[in-house]
Order: sequence, then structure tokens, then C-alpha cells
Amino acid sequence: MIVPTINQKIAEAMKARDEIRLSTLRLLSSALNYEFIAKQHVLSEEEELSIVRREAKKRKEAIEALRQAQGKPTPSGSDQSARIEREQKEMAILEEYLPAQISDEELAKIIGIVIKEIGATAMADMGKVMGVVMSKVGGAADGGRVSKMVSEKLQQK
Repeated sequence: MIVPTINQKIAEAMKARDEIRLSTLRLLSSALNYEFIAKQHVLSEEEELSIVRREAKKRKEAIEALRQAQGKPTPSGSDQSARIEREQKEMAILEEYLPAQISDEELAKIIGIVIKEIGATAMADMGKVMGVVMSKVGGAADGGRVSKMVSEKLQQK
């Protein structure tokens, strides 16, 4: 379970005066609490991981948006590179609570096996393949990464 760990890490970040870690963990704790209230039950570990993934994905999308906007004038005149760096640090902190990602080779092997099992031959089968692959890899592979690899494999057929 992530919640007790987060509360302990928030206390440690406060003692260490680590502002980025403290604010990131507080945001994560808040997201977990909102989900607890919405679902009206203690969250399972998979539900907690889903929330951590969602928060990490927000940081990744923010980094991409900031990189695209880099060099363009901003109304506040803020430094985009400093914001990108902060988002990257926050994403790294969140990734500490996620399972390790499997390698591209392992993922390609799993995708190949699933394609053979299902008998997928065209892009129309992508949804079926994605569903089975995601259930096998769980949180060990990002959905976007899996989607890209499945698409490439099916286009080769």
C-alpha cells in the first residue's frame, strides 16, 4: 500500500526541507484521498498505482507542452526551462512509486506471443492485442509505449 509510505515520506521531506519532493508528495496524497472519497472504500494497490500513473502522465504531458512552447514568448515571461526541470523532478519522484518498466525486448516478445495466440493479422485486431498485452504486463509498461509497439508489429504483418 502506498498511502502509509507517502505519509512517512512527506514527514521526511519536511524535515529535509525538500520543497519539490514535499509538494509532489502532498499532491499525490491529495489525489489518493480524492479517489478514496469518490470510491468510498480503501483503495487497492492497483487503484493506488493507477493514480500514481495518472499523476506521472500529467507531468509527462506538461513537459511535452512546455518543450513545444519553449522559445515562444509567455505572458508572465517565465523561464520555460526551469518549469520543465521542475516537472521532470516531480515525474522522477512519482516514478519511485511505480513498478519498474520492462525492457523493449521483453515487451516485443510478449506482444509477439499475444499476436500469435489471438491470430491477429491486421490493425483491426489492435484493440484485442492491446487488452491482452496490458493485462499481462500490468503496470510494467506504459500504454503509449505498448500501443506504438503493437501498431508497428501489426503493420509488419
